[in-house]
Amino acid sequence: MAKYLVIVESPAKEKTISKILGKDFIIKSSFGHIRDLPKSKLGIDIENNFKPTYIDIPKAKKTISTLKEISDNINKVYLATDFDREGEAIAWHLKEALKLPISKISRITFHEITHDAILDSVKHPRNLDMWLVNSQQTRRLLDRLVGYKLSPLLWKKVKIGLSAGRVQSVAVMIICNREEEIQKFTPQEYWSIEAELLKEFSFKAQLFAKNDIKFKKLSIKNKEEADKILNKLEGAKYEVQSIETKQRKRLPYAPYTTSTMQQDASRRLGFSASKTMMIAQKLYEGINIGNSQVGLITYMRTDSLNIAKVAQEETLEFIESQYGNKFTPKSPKSYKTKSKGAQEAHEAIRPTSAKRTPNNIKQYLSNDEFKLYDLIWKRFLASQMTEAIYNTVTVTISANEYSFRASGNTLIFEGFLKVYNINDEEKETKLPPLKEKEILKLLKVLSTQHFTEPPPRYNEASLIKALEEHGIGRPSTYAPTIKTILDRVYVRLDGKKFVPTNLGIVVNDVLKKHFGNIINIEYTAHVEEKLDEIAENKAVWQDVLKKFYIPLEKNLKDAEVKLEKQKVKPQETDFKCPTCGKVMVIRDSRAGQFLGCSGYPNCKTTLPLNKEGTPIQEQETGMTCNKCGSPLIKKVGFKGKEYLACKRYPECKTTYNIDKNGQKVIKPEPEHTGLKCEKCGAEMLKRIGKRGPFLTCSAFPKCRNLQWIKATKNEKLKTQKKTSKKKA
Repeated sequence: MAKYLVIVESPAKEKTISKILGKDFIIKSSFGHIRDLPKSKLGIDIENNFKPTYIDIPKAKKTISTLKEISDNINKVYLATDFDREGEAIAWHLKEALKLPISKISRITFHEITHDAILDSVKHPRNLDMWLVNSQQTRRLLDRLVGYKLSPLLWKKVKIGLSAGRVQSVAVMIICNREEEIQKFTPQEYWSIEAELLKEFSFKAQLFAKNDIKFKKLSIKNKEEADKILNKLEGAKYEVQSIETKQRKRLPYAPYTTSTMQQDASRRLGFSASKTMMIAQKLYEGINIGNSQVGLITYMRTDSLNIAKVAQEETLEFIESQYGNKFTPKSPKSYKTKSKGAQEAHEAIRPTSAKRTPNNIKQYLSNDEFKLYDLIWKRFLASQMTEAIYNTVTVTISANEYSFRASGNTLIFEGFLKVYNINDEEKETKLPPLKEKEILKLLKVLSTQHFTEPPPRYNEASLIKALEEHGIGRPSTYAPTIKTILDRVYVRLDGKKFVPTNLGIVVNDVLKKHFGNIINIEYTAHVEEKLDEIAENKAVWQDVLKKFYIPLEKNLKDAEVKLEKQKVKPQETDFKCPTCGKVMVIRDSRAGQFLGCSGYPNCKTTLPLNKEGTPIQEQETGMTCNKCGSPLIKKVGFKGKEYLACKRYPECKTTYNIDKNGQKVIKPEPEHTGLKCEKCGAEMLKRIGKRGPFLTCSAFPKCRNLQWIKATKNEKLKTQKKTSKKKA
């Protein structure tokens, strides 16, 4: 009989850790949080020093019962939840819900799910860190106070169904502020002058100064000024005035933190923050490599740049064996984080073994898992390699009373770029061999008009970077914050850029005007610092809550009186509704903008918009519906995907996908299997879906029983047939 119970957060970890710890240990998952504040009420006794009331989460009751039954008959319970504040709080909630005495529990943590890390954690358990628990609890209570106090006000004064959040509202504010900058921006004209010169091969030099004001950048404001300079340059000799050569070292990047991993995955792989974290979670918890379940990366929610000494030693040995001495630094490289209060985790994100190269394990990973692991592996390996070395040449060329400048940049030693050489790295630019006083042949002089550009809208990568730089949120909050503001339609995506919706702008204006003293960038960052102080036992959690709640309560009372009912008016257009003839208006959705009838909800007609802001009209196709024989029309979904729909909609709701030739794709008829549905007794049919073959009940939609069949092993269907015959 097992002697010990180990409780982890995720069921994916169970199999990996079970193989490491052996038969004396039972590994069970809590499936995340098991207790929380009640949804039906605030759950905070403000008058009683902000005492929270926790209840068992309904879906966790069965889990709690199972864990309680096991823990009652076990010698020791190891609480092995994640080692950030959230994980510490889950461990404490497990202790409370299972009514575990202090003498029976031990807290263990590990930043990687490997044999050595797991065994070491069991050998060196610790007590629950109540400072971390209090810090997480304070964050939860702050978010509850904002959500449950502000949201009803927004329902009453703006629109039913809205929500406010301590961090999400500031994220929307950052996006709205940038949009205001863009709208107020006035482009400024300026000109540049470039000379194309020849010596062995042609190269370009930029006008940068007038000789009497040398080293002061020359500003050319309009065409008249540019033409004057071009006139003065007519007939000029282009003489090499000075040549400066030097070597420049380019330092490797630090290994990934949560923020930088999300930014890079967004830029280089096109992954959303939530997708990146989902894949990273799988890599951390363990992938079946051959016959063993192995955690491939360290814990992925971290703002630390620390690296374990053992990992560095192994990595340096690997670099030397694979690339040689020149690529191996004399001493291990270390990095310091720039984030405020970076203490959520012990290490940066890295592969659990540098020897486990991406190509060697590619066969065991999905395409997306491979892409992210490859990125993490290369970034970490490069962080432990030597610098890249460039030869740089800067040439100053005089022409009458003006000076031009040309620069050359040549890579002479790859260093870390041997591994981490991404396409957007700086490109080499070569200059021909030049000598001082040498006269160069002029091919042509060009003047070019430019205009200053407004700051760019935020994408996922730049928004996460801004949140981190301002100290807003922590590694675990970036992805859910972005998801929330999209789901609430406070912002939408235009391509990959965030644009505030009319609703988002109205809500942001309300919060800035009536709650600007607490819902702002500086104050939110200050709260994060206070949470760090609680975690370090430098602040009392009730005091932090009190200082936040007093101004919140005052603002709420003032807003109830002073804030008038706000109207979120959609933009009217010149288009008429094809169904009822009323004016169509532009509405926002998470997927983008579309036209909706102003007569909604009586008329629910919608039309997609193209990039020019005009509606995409339905097209006749000449094809007919297989079910009712009516004509099929081509429609466009909000995400731009074309499909065919029956013209008799909503009487007939038949739709078809379109192939490359514009023809309808007819789904194959389901196969009869002779199997009976376990739930209702009707026949099970075999269908083919996006994820492969599956069994579904013929009584759908009354019975929604569904069973997936592995695409590579169709034995499941055969086995079920044999089983049904035996039972018969």
